[in-house]
Amino acid sequence: MDDENDVKLKTRFHGQVLILYARIPLRLENLLASLREACKQAPNQPITVKWIDEEGDPCTISSQRELDEALRLLHVNGEAELNIHVFLGIPALPGLPCNGEDKTVYRRGARRWKKFYHVNGHRFQAKRFNRRVQCFYCNDSIWGLGRQGYRCADCKLCVHKKCHRAVRRPCGDSSVVPAVVPSPSVPVIANRYNGEQLRGAVGLDNHGFNESHIDAHASSREEEISAREPTTVVGVDSKKWTVSLDDFTLLTVIGRGSYAKVVQAEHKKTGVVYAIKIIKKQMFNDDEDIDWVQTEKSVFETASNHPFLVGLHSCFQTDSRLFFVIEFVPGGDLMFHMQRQRKLPEDHARFYSAEIILALHFLHSRGIIYRDLKLDNVLIDAEGHVKLTDYGMCKENIGPGDVTSTFCGTPNYIAPEILRGEDYGFSVDWWALGVLMYEMMAGRSPFDVVGMAGDAEQNTEDYLFQIILEKQIRIPRSLSVKAATILKGFLNKDPSERLGCNEDIDEALEEMKTHTFFRNSIDWELLEARQVVPPYNPSIVNDRDLQHFDTTFTDEAPTLTPDDPVVIERIDQSEFEGFEYINPLLMSKEDSKESGLEKGTLEGIETRKESGLEKGTFEGIEVIKKESGLEKRTCEGVETIKKGIETWKGTFEGIETIKKGIGT
Repeated sequence: MDDENDVKLKTRFHGQVLILYARIPLRLENLLASLREACKQAPNQPITVKWIDEEGDPCTISSQRELDEALRLLHVNGEAELNIHVFLGIPALPGLPCNGEDKTVYRRGARRWKKFYHVNGHRFQAKRFNRRVQCFYCNDSIWGLGRQGYRCADCKLCVHKKCHRAVRRPCGDSSVVPAVVPSPSVPVIANRYNGEQLRGAVGLDNHGFNESHIDAHASSREEEISAREPTTVVGVDSKKWTVSLDDFTLLTVIGRGSYAKVVQAEHKKTGVVYAIKIIKKQMFNDDEDIDWVQTEKSVFETASNHPFLVGLHSCFQTDSRLFFVIEFVPGGDLMFHMQRQRKLPEDHARFYSAEIILALHFLHSRGIIYRDLKLDNVLIDAEGHVKLTDYGMCKENIGPGDVTSTFCGTPNYIAPEILRGEDYGFSVDWWALGVLMYEMMAGRSPFDVVGMAGDAEQNTEDYLFQIILEKQIRIPRSLSVKAATILKGFLNKDPSERLGCNEDIDEALEEMKTHTFFRNSIDWELLEARQVVPPYNPSIVNDRDLQHFDTTFTDEAPTLTPDDPVVIERIDQSEFEGFEYINPLLMSKEDSKESGLEKGTLEGIETRKESGLEKGTFEGIEVIKKESGLEKRTCEGVETIKKGIETWKGTFEGIETIKKGIGT
């Protein structure tokens, strides 16, 4: 197929995104037939097709002339794809909305759409592989981090992303047997990877291979179901290192969202209190949702060793549910704190924003865009330090200069470049930080429209986005000049001029550190070591203290509904293979003794509760350094230990180094 005669059709139907390729000239009857086939509708099913013009308005395609005009404008405007919405049936009168049509279907927001690429009858989806899988087309293995391959949702055929349009074998051919390349039997816990290592191929293959009138793109496949192995830590007896629901006592519900329930739980063996995020597998009926969970797990693993990011203890699963065992952060979130304080002194906002800057820079240095910074996702720990949480909206594999284009986020915090439909990078996180700082210091959103002239349209999401794009942000006169300056820096609508958006992220960090708002007020080295006293102490009584959580949740019993065998039968368990995980730096006291971590002569190393490690945090790292003699340089092996402790930031590599130093 000649690329110059191709047009990409990005079609949305019932929560799905269907990618098709058409050859020009394109007849309307051929388009409608292909759309019905892709949407799995009968050949005689009436449908209404609308395309989105350059102004974002839906325009009906009901004649060959209207189709030709849409394709002409696509070429004139230099657009890469024709955005189409398909609705079942035809409106009773011209101009009336279709069944299921409203403004929200044209504004995706943070919605996640199932995306299928149609090629030769296959419905491919991008997939993340946990074991090596052989590409049907080129026979090379598909392996690595990220969604590096495609799988047909129907026949399970597996191909590389680059090979998907070359597949000529029709879907449903019984001779197709997905090949699984042998891989090590013991799961490996990933260490740190930088953005360049994580980066995967971006974009679509432009070479057409399929001979049919309309092609489709391929989707990645998961490997076949294999016997699920227990979560294993390399170098440790696997029989001792398994985690299950039986290891915990569920205490109370502390949060609930559209996808998950969060429960406070106590580890039976150690008495340590954690938060467990529980997700029903039946929620994941499309690839985008599966990818969301895999992304959250991956970022949790990366974030677990940072002082200002919520850490992951372990992951495990049952036939019906997925479980994230994470740090319990007892001080509540900034939203709850702000509701009681209304607004914060500048010193408080300075402290919180500085710790958030270090957390965001850590994620960016690992190739991760956070994309969901908001008051609700900033937690306060027992000492008053902040911790970011909820990594489901993160974008991984972003290297220097890389960009992405997904329209997502919380409306009030979405950056202008996202609303303009532009590609973006780390810049969107610094915009969101500007919004957050404004809310902390002003006590309201910079885009608060309450009190303006009473047009009902002003309360819509579209009107909010219009304000974000066009309204000049007014800084309250009550704020200092330094505060006003940094807010203007972060809330610059041009990402190339925005504070923190230097392409060199280390230089960007230095620019923020030396900004007049922070200069002479923050000792960044002490801050990163958690040695700066927080401006607010949540006064936590004990590990189970729930005073900073909404009683709407805490009054609810943490019961799990019994499994429905019919629902379990419909779940493809291979989708969740490899989900299990244990963080070796958050292992229990008993197991750490058995592994040899606590051997040696360093006084205080056995006092895990005092060090903070028993709480599943890294607050005790300075205690360990002090009690080990590290600060006085008085014990053998101290430099080795120091090297290991310094390595803890973002990796698991230091654990063996610390153990080696302790043995010395």
